[in-house]
Parts: sequence; structure tokens; C-alpha cells
Amino acid sequence: MQELLVPIFCDIDDFCINLEQYFKGHLLKDTANNKFQLTTSKTLCLSEIMTIIVYFQLSGYRNFKTYYTKHVCKNLRKYFPKLVSYNRFVELMPEALVPLTLFIYNRRLGKCTGFSFIDSTTLDVCDNRRIHSHKVFKDVAQRGKVSTGWFYGFKLHLVINEKGEILSFYLTPGDTDDRNLDVIDKLTKGLFGKLIGDKGYISQPLFENLFSKGIQLITKLKKNMKNKLISLTDKLMLRKRAIIESVNDHLKNICQIEHSRHRSVYNFVVNVIAGLVAYTFLPKKPSLRTNLDCLTN
Repeated sequence: MQELLVPIFCDIDDFCINLEQYFKGHLLKDTANNKFQLTTSKTLCLSEIMTIIVYFQLSGYRNFKTYYTKHVCKNLRKYFPKLVSYNRFVELMPEALVPLTLFIYNRRLGKCTGFSFIDSTTLDVCDNRRIHSHKVFKDVAQRGKVSTGWFYGFKLHLVINEKGEILSFYLTPGDTDDRNLDVIDKLTKGLFGKLIGDKGYISQPLFENLFSKGIQLITKLKKNMKNKLISLTDKLMLRKRAIIESVNDHLKNICQIEHSRHRSVYNFVVNVIAGLVAYTFLPKKPSLRTNLDCLTN
């Protein structure tokens, strides 16, 4: 994945240059250099901090300290000659939260094609047996229940297109219902066409709310529900709904958005956003081979 390091930095650096120009009138001025600074670091610039964080998600390392001290400081020093200590870098990580969020929303999200897939995945912050002794996410994380059982943490709600590109995402406590109208409204902003989900999204108020915005919610029926006629295209797309499960698998196992070693709420959110950004740089994403143009004709 090292071949992705330079493209990631170039894209992030271009964004940071534009961001600095946009916020130029609102940032504090460094009187010594007479320049506007997006970060308090006197060595690493913001784009370097963001790149190191994002690249961790693709590096294959499961521990950030090992990644930074063994890989970045030794193998990547030629790319980052002004590296700071590990402790100092951890202090700088929260500064990247807002820029990373702006970066993915402005540069890395895909475009709606008329076929979208929606799902949520759990982000456990600790084992269920450690819930009562867990302190980092006290009063922030919540217990929730999904098809695989109870968990403690958060939910990542995701909408993708048939190319595997992320269209929107939303992070909520673990006890949030997938059919929550406020969450769905934020997730589906700017979408159109058909939205394919699992049985967990079956809700008449939700269907009517989306339909009023020009979005048709398509789900499989439960056993106790009356059968309804749907088009061949809709049947085929329901069979392909597993694409979003593959995206969730990539996010967890390749981009590492979930682990139980967090010591800060801010760094947890940075890790999630950085994982989503890293996913957008993957050269091969889960996608449908079906030619949608043929299906709609």
C-alpha cells in the first residue's frame, strides 16, 4: 500500500491549501512567521499529520504506536523529515478531526446514480464483560442489540452506490434505531431514485417520508407480511444488497475503523473518519458487475 502514500498526501495537501485560504480571515496569525497556521505544530504541517493518520488505516499495523515508532519514524522519515515524538503526535491528532471531516465531505464522497444501498454496522469499544469497568466512553457509548447479539459502543450508518463509493455516513450511539427519521434524513440528503436496505428498515412512516423526497425504499418482506409485486430490477438489486456488507467488512478489516484500544473519544472519532477516508483511496472496492443501464432499459 506504500504506493498510495504520495497520492494521499497530494490530495490532502491540495485540500489543506484551499482550506487555509478559505479560513484565512478567521485563523490566528503566527506573529513570528507572519503566516496563518492551521495547526500549533512547528514541524509537521496539517497535511502531513492527516496523511500519517490516514495511511495508518492502510498500513496493516493494528497498533498505532508500533506503526508510528517502527514504520513511520524508520521507513517513512524521508517523506516526513520533521517528525515529532509519538506522545506529541498523539496530542496533535484531535486537531485533524475537523479537517478530515471536511476533506471527506468535500473531496472523497461518491455521486448518487439512482441506486443506493443503506446499512449500519456496530463499532464495539470493549468486550461486553468489561462494560461496567470501561471508563473512556462512559455516558457516550451505549448498549445496543443487533442480529448478532448485544454490544457496547456505536453504530456507523452508511449509504453507498453500486460502485462501492460512500455517499453519506453518520455515527450514533449503539442504541439508535436504524429507522430513526432524523438519522435517515441526514443520510439521504441529496439522494434520489431507489434505496435498498434490509428488513431492519421496514417502516411505513419511513417509507412515506422517503417517498415524499423522491426516494423509493426497497426491502425484503418479513414472513408475516403480505407479498407484493416488485419489478425485476428491484428483485435483482435486493439480491445484490450484500455489497454494503462487503464494504463494512473492508472498513473493519482493512481500514480498521473498529478496535478496543481507544483512550480518547476525540481520537476514536479521528480513527473512524480516517478509516472512511482511507477506504476511498482503495484501488479496488466492492462493486456490482451488473450493468444497471441494461436493467433499467
